[in-house]
Amino acid sequence: MTVLTELARAGAMAPVRIVMLPPAYATAGDFLDAGFARSVRERDLPIDLVFADLKARHLRDESLNGQVWELIAPVRDRAVKVWLGGISLGGYIALGAAQADPGALAGMCLLAPYLGSHIVTGEVARAGIDAWDPAALADDDDERRLWRFIKQGRPAGFPIHLGIGREDRFAERHRVLAGALVSADVDTVPGGHDWPTWHRLWENFLDARFSAHE
Repeated sequence: MTVLTELARAGAMAPVRIVMLPPAYATAGDFLDAGFARSVRERDLPIDLVFADLKARHLRDESLNGQVWELIAPVRDRAVKVWLGGISLGGYIALGAAQADPGALAGMCLLAPYLGSHIVTGEVARAGIDAWDPAALADDDDERRLWRFIKQGRPAGFPIHLGIGREDRFAERHRVLAGALVSADVDTVPGGHDWPTWHRLWENFLDARFSAHE
């Protein structure tokens, strides 16, 4: 696991920590190259950033959840608000890990998240998230388990901030998730499945969740 930490202030712990996981075929360093840390510094926000690319042989690698929680462990028992998130496949992994203990998180930031196959997302879309009933799930049915968490497994008031590029090739699936969220938690901007769009969504996330409260 490669981890890059960008502290708001050297030698001190910020009141907020954001852990972000990258899309497939990207690295922790790509967040820096795309300006994610710079956007936080330009706003002078008291936020510590953790960017990590996890090592896994496949999506069902059971070590993934443990790797995510290792990133949170150093501040878990402290007065730090932890946001967990990711982009594309990183968002899928973040959602999978969050199911273990969402109460330990302040919320999630998902930018163009992968949400499973078109078969599963289509099933949810046709039924509607409110009417969809996953019934009993097989042990390896991670995709439906993720949607069950979205529907009924989150604590009350647990925010999932969803960023969508309007021309993203997965935008239709993202809109299914948007239907399960309050409108204030959904941000849509022009753009596709690419770093410039994700950076714009990231800046909007910072402004919506943190800058306005300073």
